[in-house]
Amino acid sequence: MSALEWTLQGVLLLLLLAALPFALRLERGLAALRQDRAALADGASGFETATREAQAALAGLRSALETQARQTATAESLREDLRFMLDRGEALADRLELLVRQGRPALGGAAAAAAPVAEEAAAPRSQAERDLLRALRMAR
Repeated sequence: MSALEWTLQGVLLLLLLAALPFALRLERGLAALRQDRAALADGASGFETATREAQAALAGLRSALETQARQTATAESLREDLRFMLDRGEALADRLELLVRQGRPALGGAAAAAAPVAEEAAAPRSQAERDLLRALRMAR
């Protein structure tokens, strides 16, 4: 072998010696990745489980929302019915009040005072009837 070949082989040997620490470091890194592969697989399966649970929770929320929407629609229709009944009740109350006011002058002063007392003595009244009579007396 010539001197040039010996020199080239020496340079190659030096380069191989210089690459040896990098190869060892790379081997350690690959070993750590192999060990972390199991942890990565566990993390992926945990993520998959969490995703399934979240999808189930979303399905439950969606069904609850649909139920709530149906109940809200029913409540809206009931509210409209109650509003209609309230308006009708107020109209009837106004009409009744007008009829009562129109009927008062027809009764005499003494007869008007004696008639409610005679009615009260004739039959026992419930608390609601007594409250209604008291309210009507106060309206006079």
